[in-house]
Amino acid sequence: MVSPNEVRTLPGKPGVYRFFNQEEALIYVGKAKDIKKRVSSYFNKTINTNRKTRKMVSEIVGIEYTVVNTEFDALLLENNLIKTNQPRYNILLKDDKSFPFISIRKERFPRITSTRRVNLKTGEYLGPYANVRAMNAVLGLLKNLYHIRTCNYNLSKENIEAGKFKVCLEYHLGNCLGPCEGLQSEKDYVHEIKEARSILKGNISFVKRSFKKNMEEAASNLQFEAAQKHKEKLELLDKFQSRTMITNPKIKDTDVIGIVSDEKYAFINYLKIHNGTILNTESVEVKKKLDESDEEILVYATLELREKYSSQATTIISNKPFTIGEIESFVPQRGDKKQLVDLSIKNALFYKKEKYTQPEIRKDRGERILGELKEVLQLREKPMHIECFDNSNIQGTHPVASMVCFINAKPAKKEYRHYNIKTVEGPDDFASMYEINYRRYNRLIDEGKPLPNLIIVDGGKGQLNAACNALRDLDIYGKVPIIGIAKKLEEIYIPGDPYPLHIDKKSEALKLIQQMRDEAHRFAITFHRQKRSNASLNTELNHVPGIGEKTINQLLDQYKSAKKIREASKEEIIHLIGKSKAQKLWAYYERT
Repeated sequence: MVSPNEVRTLPGKPGVYRFFNQEEALIYVGKAKDIKKRVSSYFNKTINTNRKTRKMVSEIVGIEYTVVNTEFDALLLENNLIKTNQPRYNILLKDDKSFPFISIRKERFPRITSTRRVNLKTGEYLGPYANVRAMNAVLGLLKNLYHIRTCNYNLSKENIEAGKFKVCLEYHLGNCLGPCEGLQSEKDYVHEIKEARSILKGNISFVKRSFKKNMEEAASNLQFEAAQKHKEKLELLDKFQSRTMITNPKIKDTDVIGIVSDEKYAFINYLKIHNGTILNTESVEVKKKLDESDEEILVYATLELREKYSSQATTIISNKPFTIGEIESFVPQRGDKKQLVDLSIKNALFYKKEKYTQPEIRKDRGERILGELKEVLQLREKPMHIECFDNSNIQGTHPVASMVCFINAKPAKKEYRHYNIKTVEGPDDFASMYEINYRRYNRLIDEGKPLPNLIIVDGGKGQLNAACNALRDLDIYGKVPIIGIAKKLEEIYIPGDPYPLHIDKKSEALKLIQQMRDEAHRFAITFHRQKRSNASLNTELNHVPGIGEKTINQLLDQYKSAKKIREASKEEIIHLIGKSKAQKLWAYYERT
């Protein structure tokens, strides 16, 4: 590793350079025709006017490099290093989806299945498919055209000859020809798999010629029923091809990649074309880190997408010219190829619009839900700030409570609060609800902080009345709307109304109330478990060999203290934790 002061010692060869910060973390990977010139340019103040680049350069304390033979080798190495390390200042394709593949299994009678896990040892994988419906359409076509088994039997020659298997319903339905009983030869089965593989690879014309030949041979031999079946299969292929054909079949293996970008983001659409058919398509988002040009982003994205979809196409068409290895992209001006690029750009624009409108959609949704909640509960204003309370205790041990806060219909987790119940002994939910509401709003009043627009308590009339009493004692009852939600029938209780309010089960307002209630319960339960765990850690029971945390919690929940556990009868202890653990407990007590 060299320091920024030693850039003159770097080689003037093609390769990859890596920048590290003070914590020795990799922050940037780049490629260059000349490592020395490229790295030196980062420290030339007259060139580096970009703010983001200046910030990155200010963090560099170490530089590593790798010399390669060609610039394309540098591109490949750079791509691998970025994917593996994901440095802070390198652009990354925003794609966290696990796309499905179609797998032809490595078996004596291969199955064809869909999967999201790729293991090259188990089979041949085709894809990935960005559209699950398209993948299922292909699998449905193969099922109609061929007799591919769906069972997972080990159809070895020995197993079949031994008669280990029997034909299933698929055989009787005509979907399988029964290779498990030796009713279909391996040669015939493999021939069908060969044709299915051709379809999956986009070579439909080869399969159509095969069906047409078989149809004509069957007709000439007066086997009209067989000829009709081949004809129907041919028609299925024609129908499928008509749905997937986007231009004339003269366009062979071609990659289409369109890009639209602004100051912060680039949106890219990729189409993989084979014999005039779109085999794969995907749109990706790139967040710019150092104001990269469209050409730089296209090189990186194209390399990544071609590798992902196993493209060997020697033709790349795009709306921007760029070079990747020995392939130079072509920008068509007219004809079918121009239409393909326009289609790719259109998809990229739709993807951009979708990404930029999502926050607005979420905002509109929140406004809509809060408006509905205001109307349903007949509030004076939209409840932009809502707080929800819940208690948690098991048989009165370690009583705790929680408060969760939602702002604009979304969780504000920094405002969540845990409470240890201080003034209540035993399992008294009403008194606990009074305590936590009094403590919460007494503190807000003392600190001069705004009160919420709505308070929700988890429980029915009893819990609601206890919370209302706390608000009365603080002289804020009537100033803040408060409701209770009962678990069983999801009834809403309002102070002063003897009858519960039933909100439509499909209502977004009710779903928000339920979400807050469930979140408060989760938050309280988590705190309660933590307290119980801490209590079990501090007890002498931790020193008993063979007694774990679960058993300790059982004992403490039942007897409340180690002293009472010592005083309990042997029959009670055996009934609670079993004879084996009880004996270990008594052995420990006898020693101490």
